[in-house]
Amino acid sequence: MDTATSRQAAPAAGVEHFDFLIVGAGISGIGAACHLRKRFPQGSFVILDAMAGFGGTWWTHRYPGARSDSDLYTYGYSFKPWRGSSIATADEIRTYLSEVIAENDLAPRIRYGHKVTAADWSSRDQRWTLTVSRADTGETLTFTTGFLWMCAGYYDHNRGYTPEWPGMADFRGQIVHPQHWPEDLDCAGKRVVVIGSGATAATLIPALADKVAHVTMLQRSPTFFAADPRAHPLEAPLRALDLPDDWIHEIMRRAHIAKAGEVVRMSFEQPDDLRAFLIDQARAHLPAGFDVDRHFNPAYRPWQQRIAVVPDGDLFAAIRSGKASVVTDAIGRFDASGVQLASGEHLDADIIVTATGFNMQFFGGAPFSIDGEPVDFTQRVTWRGMMIEGVPNMAYVLGYFRASWTLRSDLISDLMCRVIEHMRREGRTVVEPTVTADDADMPRLPWMDPKNFNAGYVMRAQDHLFRQGDRAPWRHQLEYGEEMSALPAVQADEAALAYR
Repeated sequence: MDTATSRQAAPAAGVEHFDFLIVGAGISGIGAACHLRKRFPQGSFVILDAMAGFGGTWWTHRYPGARSDSDLYTYGYSFKPWRGSSIATADEIRTYLSEVIAENDLAPRIRYGHKVTAADWSSRDQRWTLTVSRADTGETLTFTTGFLWMCAGYYDHNRGYTPEWPGMADFRGQIVHPQHWPEDLDCAGKRVVVIGSGATAATLIPALADKVAHVTMLQRSPTFFAADPRAHPLEAPLRALDLPDDWIHEIMRRAHIAKAGEVVRMSFEQPDDLRAFLIDQARAHLPAGFDVDRHFNPAYRPWQQRIAVVPDGDLFAAIRSGKASVVTDAIGRFDASGVQLASGEHLDADIIVTATGFNMQFFGGAPFSIDGEPVDFTQRVTWRGMMIEGVPNMAYVLGYFRASWTLRSDLISDLMCRVIEHMRREGRTVVEPTVTADDADMPRLPWMDPKNFNAGYVMRAQDHLFRQGDRAPWRHQLEYGEEMSALPAVQADEAALAYR
């Protein structure tokens, strides 16, 4: 054990102690574990996950057609080549993650069905104590750690977001949220109404179209869609050259980063041009006479909400075939046989799917305290979108909205490992983001500026989230194009990080 770790108090009897404790066995937690294992081979660590298996969102989401909306060359790790098509299914992603777990010998270090219910920092002991509920036995367990790494994502896995509409109890069919898709749900020959038009609806509808009698996408307002090819045009030529997998992975990764970066640039600098491109792309895939401006021309700026990918235009193909349709209207009420719309139209349904989004929840919903005092995160600002002001020895992973989540996960892991290395070199045991005197007058801004990104799930949660400042290093939600060079250049001894 290194000198810094040995200065901390010994764990109490019956308590498991680890140098590092990761919460979440999804893409972020598995990635963080790989970085820790490489950079601190003598360090002990464990991963706790509340669910019964690894994968995070890919464990939760079991609805038909579940897939990534991001390409896997950038959603995959920088250190693990992706060998499939750019767009992958949930099962393919879980297979990839299982390989990462096996190749890095992580399986013995993951505890499933372990939900963190409280986290308390002790300044005297210089460690976190986590209260954990074990699903299979009902026991309450205690873990301690010198450094806590929160990788539980940003939404509530247990409760999807479903608005309350009048008459829902009157509907004689079945109402399903995609986050809680029943394994035995039989949609064959049924009339299905999918409420919502985001990435989940765009995935679900093509997967259902050939099985159901008809599927209708009911949206209150339009969404932007991008009909990207399922496989990047560079993939086949590169694989034909029989290049090493890591070469192909890096080339494809750079190609996807460049393309995504250009779309983001246009969304800010040439939003009208990008809007016209996306609408024209949709029109080219849809039948003649389809009202594209009504159904696929949102009021917001492109990328002010997510641009949902429809691989090879599969959503548009389902509409073109007549098996799927789009209705843009407000819901008046549910009734016994379907949905009554504000316009007076009625949608008959046997099954209604509420693809209406999710509830944001950080840190797995566990309450935090420092020396017994509850932490009110709404009164604190983020340090570079990965630590919280005044919260010692705790990092969290939050990915990008406009680029693959894992691009940022990798950057965070690298920077946090450098911070920990600095602590160990200097013989320190604690690192705590601290607002300096120069920044004391900094305004405490909302978690997200609606002019930047205004998706419903973000706007609903603003009052419950931590804040950001108006300057570095207290800002977050930057773009990958900014952070790909900025974060590796951050010095571990910068003034905003107080070590002791």
